[in-house]
Amino acid sequence: MMLNDLDIMPYKVDHLKATVSGVLSDIGDSQDDINEKLKEISSASKFKYFTLKEGLSDVEIAKFSVDEFKYPGVSISTSRYRHYIYGADLAHVIGFVSKINTSDLKRIDKEGQSENYLADKDIGKQGIEAYYENALHGQTGFKEVEVDNHGRVVRVIKETPAIAGENIHLTIDLKLQQYIEKLLVGQNAAMIVEDPRDGSVLAMVSNPSYDPNPFVKGISYKAYKALLNDPNRPLINRVTQGLYPPASTVKPYIAFSAMYKNIIKPTTTLYSGPSWTLPGTKRSYRDWVKTGHGTINFKQAIEESADTFFYQVAYMMGIDTLHEMLSKFGYGKMSGIDLNEQYAGLLPSREWKMKVHKQPWYQGDTVPVGIGQGYWLASPVQMEKAMVTLINNGKALNPHLMMNEQFGNVVVPYAGNNNVGYIADKNSPYWGLVQDAMFGMANSKNGTGYR
Repeated sequence: MMLNDLDIMPYKVDHLKATVSGVLSDIGDSQDDINEKLKEISSASKFKYFTLKEGLSDVEIAKFSVDEFKYPGVSISTSRYRHYIYGADLAHVIGFVSKINTSDLKRIDKEGQSENYLADKDIGKQGIEAYYENALHGQTGFKEVEVDNHGRVVRVIKETPAIAGENIHLTIDLKLQQYIEKLLVGQNAAMIVEDPRDGSVLAMVSNPSYDPNPFVKGISYKAYKALLNDPNRPLINRVTQGLYPPASTVKPYIAFSAMYKNIIKPTTTLYSGPSWTLPGTKRSYRDWVKTGHGTINFKQAIEESADTFFYQVAYMMGIDTLHEMLSKFGYGKMSGIDLNEQYAGLLPSREWKMKVHKQPWYQGDTVPVGIGQGYWLASPVQMEKAMVTLINNGKALNPHLMMNEQFGNVVVPYAGNNNVGYIADKNSPYWGLVQDAMFGMANSKNGTGYR
């Protein structure tokens, strides 16, 4: 897409602040937008074109043209821009490109990539655009020439041809993505769908979302502030950045870990009443079922999501064993998905509590960990990664959005580090037992998911 930009060469301008304020005021920018540009240009290079405004309208071009003679060093240029045809539907997946700012320049320079961006205005800021920036951007070409005193080229000294960026194909199923978008309209919600055979993400929806196109053209101060202050936080990718107590989703992993560490057996039964009292104290922890579940084994406990059963199992395991095993399922770590926008969450440990709260770990802190509560925080992508690990008998896969890269006629399948390996013996019978219990949760009449 072709757009017109308003550029300035700072070293050619005698009164920079007055010029920037004057030209932007003339074309109708607000004082807030003018102040933002003044702040940005104060730390920009004096010897490189700085874009004052992107995507000028015909009216803005006309207004500038009338007074152009008053602003030496300011000119209109034409540039190509990304246009995201699916808008908000894929904003958290694809992300967007936007103008290279001072912090981008510092990072590029640190990485030794400065020369590769001499002819560019934009750079990937979020999503796939940012994560695979190097592949998508390609290499800038250069020509070093000798000229005479009239500026005519005498000879070419050195020429480095440009290398086009690669095409990237994603694993996303667009129809599925858009179907889920429709299901989640009006809700603050997150959903991720993954193929457990290879870790490819078929859909990743964070709702509400936002239109990335204004960021490409240069979003106004007012519009950006409105997005930042929106209580529904549309700029946050809830799939990878939303942190929540994982709750009962962790019970299958705790059951497997307890059996794998020989803390309980498949035949072990525990009385799961309406509440459970921590031994040696009067502290009581309630079950979600007021009447309790009676004496049950681990399979029934998973099917019925029995809180008091897992309070006891967590108490028997202790926080050190819980932390050891659940970290293997991916909790408390980056998920490995090919996005920069993600958080590691929090899998509590005695070391963490001492460091953050300056307090020792108490037995009472361990109990709610058994039902995914307490200090524990996880993102939906971490919960999904743990489930895939369970499905695959302990084979942990990092979820990924890239399917392949294409350069010319050469197509290279995704070969990232998505195979983490097995977190425990793949032949352990406990995998099948826990999977069967999960099946019962949805298919047995006593299962919490039966309806």
